[in-house]
Amino acid sequence: MRIERSDPNVDKGWLAGRWNSELDFSIGYANTGVNEPHVHSEVTEIFLVARGTAQMRIEAQTIALRPGDVLIVHPGEAHTFVASSPDYFHFVLHTPGVPGDKAAVSRDRLGL
Repeated sequence: MRIERSDPNVDKGWLAGRWNSELDFSIGYANTGVNEPHVHSEVTEIFLVARGTAQMRIEAQTIALRPGDVLIVHPGEAHTFVASSPDYFHFVLHTPGVPGDKAAVSRDRLGL
């Protein structure tokens, strides 16, 4: 058994993955929707919204998120957060938990 805790004073962080466990996936969190357009080539990214609301851009579509939502972003889909409420909080899973599978994309690709 093991417990990991998110830090409310840090925008985002990683709790567990291949670097510190035998998990085949990575799990992290964010206290805000970080506006950082990017894409993953291998990783499926799964967002589990626990609190607050946010808007996320996936390719040319804006998605509204609220508590209880699960959003699955497939490899190759460019994405970023464009807004989040002050109380926003989500967990995020990467499967497979491949470190470094992230490439920046232009805001133009997302229609921003």
